[in-house]
Amino acid sequence: MPTRILKNLGVLSFVTLAGVASLPAQAADQNLLNVSFSVTRQVFQAYDPVFAKYWKQKTGHTVDIHDSYGGSGSQSRAVIAGLDADVVTLSAAADINAIADKTGLIAKDWRTRLPNDSSPYYTPAVFLVRKGNPNIHGWADLTHKGVQVITANPKTSGAARWNFLAAWEWAARKGGDEAAKKYVTQLYKNVPMLPASGRKATTAFTRGGTGDVMITYEYEAKLAQKNFPGKDFQIVYPKYTISIQPPVAVVDKTARQHGTTELAQAYLKHLWSDEGQQIIADNDLRPRNEKILAAHAKDYPKVETFTVPEKFGSWRQAQKRFFDEGAIFDQIYRAP
Repeated sequence: MPTRILKNLGVLSFVTLAGVASLPAQAADQNLLNVSFSVTRQVFQAYDPVFAKYWKQKTGHTVDIHDSYGGSGSQSRAVIAGLDADVVTLSAAADINAIADKTGLIAKDWRTRLPNDSSPYYTPAVFLVRKGNPNIHGWADLTHKGVQVITANPKTSGAARWNFLAAWEWAARKGGDEAAKKYVTQLYKNVPMLPASGRKATTAFTRGGTGDVMITYEYEAKLAQKNFPGKDFQIVYPKYTISIQPPVAVVDKTARQHGTTELAQAYLKHLWSDEGQQIIADNDLRPRNEKILAAHAKDYPKVETFTVPEKFGSWRQAQKRFFDEGAIFDQIYRAP
């Protein structure tokens, strides 16, 4: 593992690194650190060796790719605090904006550099329920008395912010902002705990047996079904939900310092290649490539969705309104 990553481990021991070596029998020509969020682990474990092979064929150079996973908000703060990522692949644009605004490590026009506002995949927010639970059909059911809802902490998890905005907009669409605030206040009274990341929320629900329903990514729900076939988890698709669009960006100043700018740009750009999009689809995220998406149509039920820009203006506006200190989430949530 490179010295620079070891330094970061000493400073930021809470960050988990999973190294993927392209050619473990010899030292690599280059190293790349991807700071990501917890739910993408399976995607990048599949993608990294494929990209390393592509890079070797294209340039003749070998690369060791290392991935760091955690809650998206926590990962963003880790980069701000000194974790020298070459690229970030986080859950919400607000987390990349925070790095750009507070450190200048990322150019503020980062979203314009790659297609689809720099989001190579998307997924709707859904509900995961246990076998034989017939009482969860939509957002209205989450506030029923006695229902325990599992979702992560919006202060540390990008997934949790998507979940919150999905719930808010469902209620606002029906009755405006006052109805939405009342609804999410009641919803979070049914939340017994706030894990730090989407993956930790999944662990609490699947392994720990906590809760009746979990709000999560479609991708994460499908993974839970694969990992626990004997528990027969079921996915409930709300009739109206948010389209979760996790973004990616090169950490410009850090990549320049490491001499990895070209490599970092290629690593992210290749996510839009047919090869990258197929890996995304094979791992249950919805690809941007329409042909590959159509080939997996049976795996992706159609659902009415909305985006953050459509309903909240931008992620900067949403972050300030709902999740900054003293904002709406802080106003409505009281820890059990």
